[in-house]
Amino acid sequence: MMLVQMQPRPASAGPVHKTVAEVMDAAGPQVCDDMSVEVALSIMAAARTGRLVVCDQDGQCTGLVTQTELTAIRDSSAYTDRVRLRDLLGDHGSIASPVTTMAEAEHAMRSRRVGALPVVDGQGNALGVLALSR
Repeated sequence: MMLVQMQPRPASAGPVHKTVAEVMDAAGPQVCDDMSVEVALSIMAAARTGRLVVCDQDGQCTGLVTQTELTAIRDSSAYTDRVRLRDLLGDHGSIASPVTTMAEAEHAMRSRRVGALPVVDGQGNALGVLALSR
């Protein structure tokens, strides 16, 4: 898991220096990393969402998965029902701190080619999700 670089925010920071905490969305559904792909897709459908925050058994955020990614994995020839969300995270294990600037977060997301990052506090609890605008 990679934490996006954090910089202290000056009190007089303008719109260019907004932090992730100022623009993040609610975290939405959170699921355990031992969940199967099929169950995760069912939860997404029921919650009418396109992404899930993934946590370990201690409740620590470990990443984020999207419906598009899970559908592609489920439809691949290598898929088995033994695949768990923890097996899929890879670069999706990247997370952001609430004090990360938008510029830092956007750079990290574009360089890692991810459309969203979970935002976590110092204890690893999910606070929200930062998504790139389309």
